[in-house]
Amino acid sequence: MIRTGIGFDTHRFAKGRKLVLAGVTIKHKAGLDGHSDADVLCHAIADALLGAMADGDIGTHFPNTDEAWKDACSVDLLKRVAARVKELHGSIINVDSTIVAEQPRVAPYTARMRANLSHALGIKVDHISVKATSAERMGALGREEGISAMAVATVEQKG
Repeated sequence: MIRTGIGFDTHRFAKGRKLVLAGVTIKHKAGLDGHSDADVLCHAIADALLGAMADGDIGTHFPNTDEAWKDACSVDLLKRVAARVKELHGSIINVDSTIVAEQPRVAPYTARMRANLSHALGIKVDHISVKATSAERMGALGREEGISAMAVATVEQKG
């Protein structure tokens, strides 16, 4: 059976933190606020994969009330999600994602992001898309208050 999941995450900027997207540290005046490293791209992809398997969401598996996940590397969390997909007899086919941010520009980093995601998910890099867009200066994202990401994952489940 082919299954599809959708994921979305958003975090506001916080001074004194580093900005990490798909495990890539990006030079910027602020990072993202969150319990873990606040990697919105990994979080959106994790939710898309968990949604495809009808297995809860990232907050169910890695609650922000659990100190075990404090400052956790979200690429490592994504590896755990990929392992969970396999436990449920799923095979990740494709991931498509979009980062929404006015600043910083992330296009120069997308090749490294895709490579990190490929390694974490155990799929070929040409089965992963990372795109970027702006909010056209509208709303909180347009005012550069944070970053959002959305993702769609396709999984084949056997048995």
